[in-house]
Amino acid sequence: MSEELLQETTAEEAAINSTEETTMADLEEHFDDANPWNLVTSYMEKGTVLPVKVEGIVNGGAIAMVEGLRGFIPASRLSLSYIEDLETYLLKDIEVKVIDVDQANNRLVLSAREVLKEKEKKAMQEKIANVKIGSVMKGTVESLQNYGAFIRLEDGLSGLVHVSQISQKRVKAPKDVLKEGEEVKVKIIGIKDGKISLSMKALEEVHEEPVEKVSIPKSESIGTSLGDLFKGIKLD
Repeated sequence: MSEELLQETTAEEAAINSTEETTMADLEEHFDDANPWNLVTSYMEKGTVLPVKVEGIVNGGAIAMVEGLRGFIPASRLSLSYIEDLETYLLKDIEVKVIDVDQANNRLVLSAREVLKEKEKKAMQEKIANVKIGSVMKGTVESLQNYGAFIRLEDGLSGLVHVSQISQKRVKAPKDVLKEGEEVKVKIIGIKDGKISLSMKALEEVHEEPVEKVSIPKSESIGTSLGDLFKGIKLD
């Protein structure tokens, strides 16, 4: 075999070997990506929101399938509030996040609570964005603290009336003039970092002390003229 032909054969074999190695590497990577445990781990790291169907109810929670794996949703993570009857969630479509992956113990834990919290937070931010400073609203005293009163407003919003904003009169403690459950009218005086500041004092009429009017005589009428002094005096 000529030296030229030998070089061509060697180059061709090297190319084939290189192609085989690349193909195997690609296949291994593909298999890794297709591994359901790797997929759910990736979902957890990225915080991916997954639509699932509740396919079973077990003691303490519910079951949903993700990438062919059996995921457990604790009852406390199905909702933002206490669930009286878990059976009401059977076959229900919900959104979840992966919060724990343990392939060695065949453990996959899901949660709908995180998704619901994010939705609630976003909805609250949108509501607050529509609130205008200076507007007057009705509300209910939700709770009383030493520093002020929390007022439940419409649309699920809540704001704080600082003790200094309760009345024009000095208030030592909110509980002295307000009680929980009482309906009040408030004015929105500020919004910062998603918190609403309210005032009741701003809606009170300003009571001013009556000012006594004093009439000041004109300059020409000030003093006594000689004519006024001798007026009515008869001289003999």
